[in-house]
Amino acid sequence: MSDTLKSIIFALVLCVVCSLLLTLASSGLKDYQDRNVLLDRHKNLLKAVGLIEQGRQYAPAAVESLYAENIKMIWVKPDGAVVEQAQRTQKDLQLYLYMKDNELQAYIVPIDTRGLWGKIYGYMAIEKDGSTISGFTVYQHGETPGLGGEIEKGWFQENFVGKRIVDQGGNFVSISIARGKVKDRVRSGLQINYVDGISGATLTGKYLTAGFKDILSVYEPVSIRFRKK
Repeated sequence: MSDTLKSIIFALVLCVVCSLLLTLASSGLKDYQDRNVLLDRHKNLLKAVGLIEQGRQYAPAAVESLYAENIKMIWVKPDGAVVEQAQRTQKDLQLYLYMKDNELQAYIVPIDTRGLWGKIYGYMAIEKDGSTISGFTVYQHGETPGLGGEIEKGWFQENFVGKRIVDQGGNFVSISIARGKVKDRVRSGLQINYVDGISGATLTGKYLTAGFKDILSVYEPVSIRFRKK
């Protein structure tokens, strides 16, 4: 066998081996990334109901344990009725329940809406009264750091706690982001339905406000069922 042929065979074998190694590495990396994505979502669900503190580090096992003990994912029909998994359709809505000692504490609505530079994904938790927000989190967005990107910060998200999605008469109005401080921009009777805005991020606030209304309107039949209990 000539040296040239040996070199060609060696190069081919090397290419095949490298290709296999890259494929295995890519597959393993994807599995690792997928687990991290799921872990981050579980952390945000727990944070939305106050089971995880903002800025504190938690071991993955602790997060998954808290999630398994307290959070249950279900599907509901547009009229709010619970759907059995086998009967689910594309029109059904995903909903998370925060359970403590087998008693409902809050339900969590997935947030998937437009931002200034891309989609904003997060969760909004509403207490079992169907009216009061117990938490809001963002786990993915493309907003500008220091401006619209502040939606991921604790100071902004904590503004939502205790706010309401209904007016004083119990009618659905959603939750809105003010253009500035609520106390300075919104009259007292409406302040319970607003949170402080972010300086220099008026459009992010505008898109989020519209998204909240669209999404919470879809889930309003679910909220009505909780208000009636």
